[in-house]
Amino acid sequence: MRKLALSDDILLNIEKPARYIGNEVNSVTKNAEEVQIRFAMCFPDVYEIGMSHLGIQILYDMFNRRPDVWCERVYSPWVDLDQIMRKQKIPLFALESQDPIQSFDFLGITLQYELCYTNILQVLDLSGIPLLAKERGEEDPIVIGGGPCAYNPEPLADFFDLFYIGEGETSYYQLFDLYEQNKANGGTRRDYLEMAAEVEGIYVPAFYDAAYNEDGTLKSFTPNNPHAKEKIRKQAVMDLTDTYYPEKPVVPFIRVTQDRIVLEIQRGCIRGCRFCQAGMIYRPNREKEVDSLKSYAKKLLNNTGHDEITLSSLSSSDYRDLDELVTFLLEEGKEEKINIELPSLRIDAFSLDVMSKVQDVRKSSLTFAPEAGSQRMRDVINKGLTKEEILSGAKQAFEGGWNKVKLYFMLGLPGETKEDEEAIPSLADEVARCFYEIPKEQREKRCQITSSTSFFIPKPFTPFQWATMLTEEEYRECAATVRHAFGRQKNSRSLKYSWHDTEGSVLEGVMARGDRRVGPVIKKAYELGCLYDSWGDQFHYDRWLSAFEECGVDIDFYTRRTREADELFPWDFIDAGVTKSFLRSEWEKAMRGEVTPNCREKCSGCGARSFGGGVCYESKN
Repeated sequence: MRKLALSDDILLNIEKPARYIGNEVNSVTKNAEEVQIRFAMCFPDVYEIGMSHLGIQILYDMFNRRPDVWCERVYSPWVDLDQIMRKQKIPLFALESQDPIQSFDFLGITLQYELCYTNILQVLDLSGIPLLAKERGEEDPIVIGGGPCAYNPEPLADFFDLFYIGEGETSYYQLFDLYEQNKANGGTRRDYLEMAAEVEGIYVPAFYDAAYNEDGTLKSFTPNNPHAKEKIRKQAVMDLTDTYYPEKPVVPFIRVTQDRIVLEIQRGCIRGCRFCQAGMIYRPNREKEVDSLKSYAKKLLNNTGHDEITLSSLSSSDYRDLDELVTFLLEEGKEEKINIELPSLRIDAFSLDVMSKVQDVRKSSLTFAPEAGSQRMRDVINKGLTKEEILSGAKQAFEGGWNKVKLYFMLGLPGETKEDEEAIPSLADEVARCFYEIPKEQREKRCQITSSTSFFIPKPFTPFQWATMLTEEEYRECAATVRHAFGRQKNSRSLKYSWHDTEGSVLEGVMARGDRRVGPVIKKAYELGCLYDSWGDQFHYDRWLSAFEECGVDIDFYTRRTREADELFPWDFIDAGVTKSFLRSEWEKAMRGEVTPNCREKCSGCGARSFGGGVCYESKN
């Protein structure tokens, strides 16, 4: 039997002990003495969130295919166990072997959202790994970060030995080979980092220096080591069909956020929404062949026991073989009554037809994201969706039997006015009106239109990376305007409205576009007790404000000021495929309210064609 890192007394007195015992179905066990590299893969949030992340499942499977590598998993301990581990000096451990993370060769941390940054320090701290990379010794693991937030790694530069920019299937094996080579040659930690710095997509923060102008803007960002490249090019898998994908993903013992099979149908997006970072950094759009997806679906259903499958994509409606795939899945899962989830659909006749095949329309709700209430703002953000299309889709949905619709919007978008904000409840009311225009005998008694708003946060590598944010008070005023306007609508009894918190949005804005001077603030906030900042009941904004004040860092500098066209950004050393000139032209078009066609209609020359595949090569447009 395995020896667990936690005693029975501890496991019986904490919430959900199954988070920490490992040994789940399809988890991988190896002999630690027979491998050359031990890699701890970390999602810096609670187990239920981390186990739902497809990227970790892919890399976990890919790494463990190598006989010389054992990849294990680790997540952030919840606050109850966190306190016990500190009090009893129990080191953080990996689920599979229950061995301390400090004894591993690598600690890989995925960076999915900015409000997990203090959890990263928790993981390092509980592992006994020095928080600052410069203080680590030869026996400490190499700490590597990846994921969407790595496209601006600078706020975390002090804490990581290296960052992997892009999709993990391309360069990791090379990193492992170099590690084994360096180890065999008796090389040092620094020797390995210099070797890694020459690998495509790898950024070693210690090998770069940042200088600042008197006004606080970035003056220069230059390599200080001959092995470091001036530009780090993101890594992208161009053949999604013939690449790594798990046939036996780990199946948790407890219910997790995404407790189902995830079938990735494509990467990237053709739409070009100007606020969307994923739609830019994952370009070009690449599809998996439908026959391959059918094969994977069969294997995944057989190997997991799940009775639900979700099709993963930024815009599922744009997958050209969606109808064929859904028809196959329905037929394949008929006897087992497999449920199919289709996120990220557009509100059009094709999507509704597909949805009607997979959902019990009288029990489910439809989810759509107009993002803005007025047509003017939808043009500003390049949503590519007209009011006529929204209302036509809603009417078809109601005629098809649905009576519940969820609508997602953003507040605080560039150039937004009070009239644009009040257009949100007006649009929701018009959607409800489509329902009540259907003869009574053909519809349910009442519809439910649930609208929610999040606050706009400018992200790197989007046209809106030049945008200013609103203050907390201004965000609250926007939400109040919308809330009051909902009460004035004719069908107000059928409408519901909710909005996100303002303080977390402002903090996320600082982290998203921050530079190295934000790192000490993160460290101070952690020292003041900040943890699980994305969880509302754990978020302590007053402590964050104290951290900013103690470190002498001005929040408004990162959120409120105007950025000029030629300003050097902290992330400009990364080549994400989309060029800065393209992003700037899209920003200027946004300010004029001009729409850019999607990638299949016309190539906009964003720069992603340089990767040599995907939608960029489907035609000569």
